[in-house]
Amino acid sequence: MSGPLDGRHLPVVVVGGGQAGLSMSWHLVRAGVEHAVLERATACHDWADRRWDAFTLVTPNWQCQLPGYGYEGDDPDGFMTRDEVVEWLRRYPAAFGAPLHEGVAVTALREAPGGGFSLVTTAGALTADQVVVATGGYHRPVLPAVSQRLPDGVVQLHSADYRSPEALPPGAVLVVGSGQSGAQIAEDLHLAGREVHLALGSAPRVARRYRGRDCVAWLHDMGVYDVGIEAHAGGLSKRESTNHYVTGRGGGRDIDLRAFARDGMHLHGRLESVRGAALRFTPTTAASLDAADAVAESIKDDIDRFIARQGLDAPPEARYVPVWRPPAPQDEVVDLDLRAAGVSAVVWAVGFRADFRWVQVGVFDGTGAPTHRRGTTALPGLHFLGLPWLHTWGSGRFAGVARDAEHLAEHVVRRAALSRAA
Repeated sequence: MSGPLDGRHLPVVVVGGGQAGLSMSWHLVRAGVEHAVLERATACHDWADRRWDAFTLVTPNWQCQLPGYGYEGDDPDGFMTRDEVVEWLRRYPAAFGAPLHEGVAVTALREAPGGGFSLVTTAGALTADQVVVATGGYHRPVLPAVSQRLPDGVVQLHSADYRSPEALPPGAVLVVGSGQSGAQIAEDLHLAGREVHLALGSAPRVARRYRGRDCVAWLHDMGVYDVGIEAHAGGLSKRESTNHYVTGRGGGRDIDLRAFARDGMHLHGRLESVRGAALRFTPTTAASLDAADAVAESIKDDIDRFIARQGLDAPPEARYVPVWRPPAPQDEVVDLDLRAAGVSAVVWAVGFRADFRWVQVGVFDGTGAPTHRRGTTALPGLHFLGLPWLHTWGSGRFAGVARDAEHLAEHVVRRAALSRAA
C-alpha cells in the first residue's frame, strides 16, 4: 500500500503483517473499517527468516485456513514445506486488498492525550482509535548465560538461525533442547550423517498417526483445540507449556529419539553447567524419554476412549515399544568434553522471549506478558492477536488464529462503529 503515514489518524492500526495481522485485516476490510497494517519487514517474513531449509509444518495442510483463504493444493493430509508456506502466505494480502505497509516498524505505542493511541514509526507518527498488536509472542531468541562460557572456537547459534547441516562447520553438533525445533533439528542433522549430541528437556511427544488417522485429526474431532485456557488445569500457566515434538517431514512421522540413539545419536539429560569445553548434564535421560512416551501414550488412551464413545470403526493398533533404553541414572555418563568429542557447533533450541517494550502502556503483568481476555485488554481499544494460547491450544495454528481473529474483530468493528456514531 502506498501513501504517507506521518500525521494520519486512523480508526484502527494493526501492528504486524503475519498471519494474525492479516487475518484481522481481512475482517476489517470486509466490515469497511479503515485501517492500516504496519509490518516492519515483509508480510509473513518469519516463515522465511526463522525456519531451516528442510522445515515442514507439523500440522496437516487441511488445517491451513485463514479468513477467506485456505489451502487449495492436492495434498490436504500432507505437510507443506517452508517454501510452500511462504508462497501460500505471500499471496494472502493481495487476495483481499490488505492495506499493508511493509518496511514500517513501530518503535513506540502510547496512549494519546485526547484519547486513543499515538504510534511512532519509522515512517512517521500517527494516531488511532484502536490498535491491534499482532506481532506474535516469539520475539527475542534465548541464549542462556552458560553460552558465554563455551570456548571461542565453538560455533554457537540459536535454532532461529539454523539453516542446514551443510551451513555448520565439520564435526559433531550439540543441540540443546528437545522441543519441536530442537528435536527436528537434531533429526535433520542425524539424517544428514552428522554426529549429534542432544540435551533433553521436558518436552512431550505425540505419535504422528494412530488407529488409521493423523493424531491431529483425532484431536480436532475430539475438540481438544477448542478448549479455552481457563478450563484447563492450571489455567493461565498453560501458556508456558511446551509443544509436543513430531514431524511432517517425509509425509509425516514420529520423532523417535530412542531410535536415533539406537542408530548413533548421543542423548543426554538437561545441560547443568559449562566450564569451557567441559559440560555436565543431569542424569535425567531415562526420565525425559519415559515422560515424553507417557504423554504420547496418554493421548492414545484419550483417542481410544473417544472411538469407543462414538462407536467408530477404527481398527485397534499395537502400542509403542521402546527400541532403546539409556543406562540407569547412577550409570549415566554426565560429562562431555567438547574437544574430545569433536563438537564444533552448538545449536540452542531453548525458546524465545516476548519483547513488548515498545508498547508503553500499563497492560502487562510482572513477567512482561500482556494481560488480556481472548485478546482484549483492560485498556479500551488495545488488543492483542496471534499470541500462543491466546484462548486455546489451537491459537498457535492457522485455523486457531483465524478463529481468534473472528472473535476479536467483532469487538474491534463494534467499537469502530460506536466511534463513528459519536
